[in-house]
Amino acid sequence: MPPEQPPSDDMASFVSTLRSSKNIIAVAGAGLSAASGIPTFRGAGGLWRRYDAIGLATPEAFQKNPSRVWQFYHYRREKALAAQPNAGHLAIAKFSIPSLREKIAPGSSFTLITQNVDGLSRRAFERVAQDMPEVADEVRSDAVQESILEMHGRLFDVVCTSSSCGHTELNFDSPVCPALAGTETVFAHDEPEPVIAVGGSERPQYLDEIDKMVDEADLCIVVGTSSTVYPAAGYAFEVKMQRGKVAVFNMDRSEGDRESDFLFIGPAEEALPRALGFEGISDMEVGRVA
Repeated sequence: MPPEQPPSDDMASFVSTLRSSKNIIAVAGAGLSAASGIPTFRGAGGLWRRYDAIGLATPEAFQKNPSRVWQFYHYRREKALAAQPNAGHLAIAKFSIPSLREKIAPGSSFTLITQNVDGLSRRAFERVAQDMPEVADEVRSDAVQESILEMHGRLFDVVCTSSSCGHTELNFDSPVCPALAGTETVFAHDEPEPVIAVGGSERPQYLDEIDKMVDEADLCIVVGTSSTVYPAAGYAFEVKMQRGKVAVFNMDRSEGDRESDFLFIGPAEEALPRALGFEGISDMEVGRVA
C-alpha cells in the first residue's frame, strides 16, 4: 500500500477546490470565536480545563444547583456581550451572501453549522450589512439568515423550564436578572468549582436538516473545533466517505485531521479571509485558480 499522503497546506489549491465545489458546508467550533475573547472549552485555558463545564451545561445540573448554573451562564453571556465578531466570522458571513459567493464559488450553496452559542456568527451579518450597504437587503433576507444553523442554540435564548409552558424569548439584558449582577467574577477569577453530577444533555437542533446537507456536501470546511463532540465531530468524516473534500482550519492538530485533504494550522481569523477569497489572494493566484 502506498504511504498515506499528508493533508495539503497549499492555499491556492484549496481556493481552486472551493471554486469548483457546489454544496459547501462549514462546521465551526469554539476556536472560531477565540480571537473575539470567548474562552474555548478544551484548548489552553479552556473552560473544561478550569471548570466541570459538562456538569454545568446540562438540565440535570440546573435541577441540582440552579443558582450555580445561572452564574455560569451569566459569565458566558457577559463574555459574549462584550465580544465582537472577528475577521473569521466576517469572512464566513460574506461567503454566506450569494452575490459575493458567486464570484468565488459560482453556482454553489453554503451553510454554516455552528456549535457555538455566542451569537457572533449571526452578529457578523449586521457588521457586513453596515460595512457594505449595497448588500444590506440581501444580508437580511431569509435565505442568508437561514444559512446559519446554531445547533446548540444561543446563550441569549431564555427558555421556561416548565414542561407545560415552553416559552422562549431572545434576551440580551445584562444581567438577565438583578441578582446575577457581579457574579461573573466568580468564574473569571478561577475560584474553586464544586463537583456537579453529570447527566444527559439536550438534543442538538436541526439534526434532520444537517444530515441532509452533509449527505449532499462536496466540501466540508472545519473551523476551530477539536472534533471530539458528536454528532458534529462526524460530519467531516461523512463528507469524506462520500468522496467530498475536507479542509481543516485549527490552531492545533485535532482528532482525525490527518485524513483531511487540506490542513491550515494557525488563527482562523487570519486564514479564513484569505481562504474564502476576501483578503490577501494575489492576482496571480486568482488567475491560476479561475
